[in-house]
Amino acid sequence: MNKRDRKNMVFFGLGTVGRDMFYAFEANAIMYFLSNILGLPLAVYAAASLVLTVLRIFDALNDPITGLIIDNTRSRFGKFKPAMLVGGVLSAAFYLVMFADLDIKNGWFVVIFGLAYILWDITYGINDIGYWSMLPSLSLEQKKREKMGAFARICANIGMFIVMVGYFPILSMLGSTENNPDPKAWFILAVIVTVLMLGFQLFTLLGVKENRGQFKQEEKTSFRGMLKVLFRNDQLMWTTVAMALFMVGYCTTTSFASYYMQYIYGDVNMYAVLAAIVGVAQIGALLIFPAVSKRMTREKLYLVSTIMVVVGYIIFFFADYLNTIGLSIGGFSFNASLIVIAVAGLVIFVAQAFIQLLMLMFLADTIEYGQWKLGKCNDSITFSIQPLINKIGAALATGFVSLAIILSGIKTSEVAAESINAGGQLIVKLVMLVIPLVFIVAGYLVFRAKFRINKETYDKIVADLRERGDLISTEQEQ
Repeated sequence: MNKRDRKNMVFFGLGTVGRDMFYAFEANAIMYFLSNILGLPLAVYAAASLVLTVLRIFDALNDPITGLIIDNTRSRFGKFKPAMLVGGVLSAAFYLVMFADLDIKNGWFVVIFGLAYILWDITYGINDIGYWSMLPSLSLEQKKREKMGAFARICANIGMFIVMVGYFPILSMLGSTENNPDPKAWFILAVIVTVLMLGFQLFTLLGVKENRGQFKQEEKTSFRGMLKVLFRNDQLMWTTVAMALFMVGYCTTTSFASYYMQYIYGDVNMYAVLAAIVGVAQIGALLIFPAVSKRMTREKLYLVSTIMVVVGYIIFFFADYLNTIGLSIGGFSFNASLIVIAVAGLVIFVAQAFIQLLMLMFLADTIEYGQWKLGKCNDSITFSIQPLINKIGAALATGFVSLAIILSGIKTSEVAAESINAGGQLIVKLVMLVIPLVFIVAGYLVFRAKFRINKETYDKIVADLRERGDLISTEQEQ
């Protein structure tokens, strides 16, 4: 990598540390905030959960339109950075409304929360598509993309797991505990992560220099052209299906983890320990990814990762049977099941980190494939698929989690139950562990059957694009 590549890699990656803190707090905490903190009546909570599920699916359909707008942007700042700036600022405002203590517990809460949520989701999607669709413009070489993508995912996971590990302890410091929930503390933490999101975005906005001359200048894409990109790029479509299935499983597990630690393990404060284990696993996996990818093809690594996921989920499912065995290390007492959960978490989330990065690389490769097949480069429309997939995954996960919270007895009326019976615990385990595993394995099977862009195919595509004149620059050492 030359000097410019290294600078772009660092500043591009740093830009998402705060973004993923911002997103992780919403993705992992919003359901707990609604069910256990605000004291909403059961009917209002159920309505708000339904609104979240429906709006996430509805908003996902807007993302290709956002990608179309970004692809057609022509400005002296490029086409990605304006979307990042506008989306970041607007999403910050709507985010704070979502976590505000409105002191309303009737249907108006559902209306106000729903409006704030959909506007946040749309504007954050603008920022997210602008950010990730910049990645392919930084390099055409697969190995460089892997290094840049891996560093960006490391930075994203650092931000995400700072929040996942820290938000319960920080909320406790701010005065909100399991027995004394305080919505104001949650709002203060939302303000903190919002400021950090905006601050870290400046690294990418001010420090990254994209290669704007990489592709020949093209006419703007029409709405009909957008549909052509989405439905005639068969590799993009199959990548979308595989990614969506994976994300449903991933989001369901992470969304339900705090409930698992509270109602199965027996101590919600141990969620921070589980989150720390997950963070170490995923960041470690991303650090070693470039070395692993040198020794193993992407296709083989995906297979190995899927097998690891299956083994990890099976171990996790039976971990709670060790709850009765107590251990003490250095004066710190805990159930033996925590050790088993830690091992399972390491196995699962090392593998899932590999899969997430592989998916990002597969998606990036469909850009050149789409240009090769359809005659036009549409990086933002292509990368609009990523937030679309994330939203569909989060939407279905929200539906599974909300239904499980009600059916298991966690949410009873205006308060959350302190414990649930054996039937309720089984529902929690099925939703957190069994359903996600089915979706993740299904995603791999779709990939195995339909994805065709291996290294040899990709190299041939790039060579053909250069021969046709669609690529008008090469990457030189500087």
